[in-house]
Amino acid sequence: MEITLQYFDGCPSWEVLDRRLAELLDGRSDIRVTRQLVETAEDAERLGFHGSPTVLVDGVDPFADEHTPVGLACRVFRTPAGLGGSPTVEQLREAISGPALTGDA
Repeated sequence: MEITLQYFDGCPSWEVLDRRLAELLDGRSDIRVTRQLVETAEDAERLGFHGSPTVLVDGVDPFADEHTPVGLACRVFRTPAGLGGSPTVEQLREAISGPALTGDA
């Protein structure tokens, strides 16, 4: 499995998401995480970047819907505690779920 963390430097929430991914995936050598810096509005448009932070699981943004705008902006996620700059660890677990995290491989 390939997870890509897309971000831009103007939004600090990507660092929270990065830490949450590290916590969730600790010890999982079968899951590769890469970070992709999005620097311009043109890059955001070309990549279909839904704001910082964006997590792609095998190229798919599990948190996007048809109303999620593309652009160079900070992103907001609905969490059990209200709106937040990053999904919770549990939301990430659900988005990434499958044999890789449940141990059913």
